[in-house]
Amino acid sequence: MDIEYEFLHCVAILLAGCSSSSPLIPSIFLISIYYQKYTPVPSTAQVDFNAHNAIAVVAGDAVLQCRIGYFGICINPDGGSWLCSNNATALANEISMSQDPLNLIWLASQFKDMIVFPYLTIIAIILLFASLLILATFPTSNDVIEDSDSSTNPYPKPAVTQVVIVLAVLASVFVLVSVLWQHTASVGASIIAQDFGNGSVRSGVGTTAMVFGWFGFCLLVIITIFLFTLLMALNSEIAY
Repeated sequence: MDIEYEFLHCVAILLAGCSSSSPLIPSIFLISIYYQKYTPVPSTAQVDFNAHNAIAVVAGDAVLQCRIGYFGICINPDGGSWLCSNNATALANEISMSQDPLNLIWLASQFKDMIVFPYLTIIAIILLFASLLILATFPTSNDVIEDSDSSTNPYPKPAVTQVVIVLAVLASVFVLVSVLWQHTASVGASIIAQDFGNGSVRSGVGTTAMVFGWFGFCLLVIITIFLFTLLMALNSEIAY
């Protein structure tokens, strides 16, 4: 099924975000944290509103941008090219203290290591791949015609078709949980990071990664519905 390969391709791109400095890869990220001066937001809940002045002094003229993916972090310390790695320490060693005075690279590393969880998506890929392998054993229309005169039943057993449906449903559930987790965690972390760096640090959610995540889930739902319809029709044919 072409749509299954489209899903796998979509998820592969999502998981590869920020894993290398290749063109377009740094643009696929969960959240972005970067230095930018702006008017701080006041609130009656702030015990010391002037705290933003101390943060601004520490931030200085830093312009570093930091993007976080599932398996990597990309930084742009001076508006030039992106540096990407899965090792935050290696990235920190590539820049000076004045380029990241508030330790945004460390903050990005904490988010990637403590909050990001890509393994539900990986499990979903394995389940979908298993369903593809099982589907590959199903007879084609030519096989059914050739075996129609023999005593051998060319159709797969109902239990096998049920396994395919269960695998597809489980894959859909895992992807749904993973995408919801990704979306909720990214939005929450983005808001907290920006509020803490009030007036000096901006943060945003990666739109491309969100689109790939939800689009992949929609594709998997379509796949599941298609498989359910197809296999139910096949079971009806067997019963008939």
